[in-house]
Amino acid sequence: MLSKLFELLYHKVFVNIVVGRAQTSVYIQECANKGSIVSESQTFDTTTINSKMHEFIDSFTSESPFFYISILDTSEDQGALPTCVSRDMSKFCDLESSKYMCYKNSWAYYTSKPDLNELEKNYQEVGVDFIFSPFVLLANFFKDKINSSLAIFLLVENNYLSVAVFNNSELLYAQHINMEHTDEHEQLVMEEDRNEAEIDLELDTAINLEEIDALDDVEGVDDFGDIEDLDSFDDIDEFAEEEEQEEEIQEEVITSIEEDAAGFNEDYQRYSLIQSAINRFYKDERYKSEFVQDIYIADGVGVSGDLKRYLEEEMFLNVFVRHLDLCSEISELAKAELK
Repeated sequence: MLSKLFELLYHKVFVNIVVGRAQTSVYIQECANKGSIVSESQTFDTTTINSKMHEFIDSFTSESPFFYISILDTSEDQGALPTCVSRDMSKFCDLESSKYMCYKNSWAYYTSKPDLNELEKNYQEVGVDFIFSPFVLLANFFKDKINSSLAIFLLVENNYLSVAVFNNSELLYAQHINMEHTDEHEQLVMEEDRNEAEIDLELDTAINLEEIDALDDVEGVDDFGDIEDLDSFDDIDEFAEEEEQEEEIQEEVITSIEEDAAGFNEDYQRYSLIQSAINRFYKDERYKSEFVQDIYIADGVGVSGDLKRYLEEEMFLNVFVRHLDLCSEISELAKAELK
């Protein structure tokens, strides 16, 4: 009774943390008893908590005893399994150093115990109430589709891809992929595919040398006098200036191509990793594979249209993309935990 009275006097504060490659986003939601919500967010140049982030969080949590701090699991050694029966889990992976939980008594998600301990240690100054699996976030975000279709579901983060195949709420396959730490074989395949794609791109955009006339066909070559007949070096100076201008233009073009290539490479890397994951789903006899035609992408980073094009043209998938605010979705999961 006393706790209910306190809840009427104070609002709830939800602190939601998402760690990226080099930055951390913190999103605050303040919920009053009458349902009104005040939101604020800030990004910090760190992948662990620092003094500025601590001060920002404290400025909100100090206002109410009812605050809840949530973070999206960043462990590399995590995933999901198509069973919730402990004796069957060993068929898919060794969970001796992992902690797992069941999702609606249907499938399980797991993560590394050492990584969990490290995360809790890093945030011990502010405390962590909820650590959410990306697969739980994915299942919640696409619950309208997962419950009624056979499809691939993909969560895109800065460093990670979470791939899952569901058939009418039944998890058939899942894989969590760290884009910066793919295995050597997978990396080799990706590099070969990427090199072929880049060669094709270069061939398409290169100058067709056959269209350049031979030197003998250039009009006026014989009209040039001897070098000794030139009165000054003015022409040579002009030619040098033209060369410098051409070099500057070439440098600008190269810089532009390199910037485009960086985006191309990242999207192509995502595509290659998705393709490898789905091939594993089809070929690994441990999984109940089904032919899948649709993929739903929860885009948490703002991928380009190239990823969609690769999946459509190379894997012949029907691609549906939804933008996702990771911090906001974590806040929704925290609220659901309190109901």
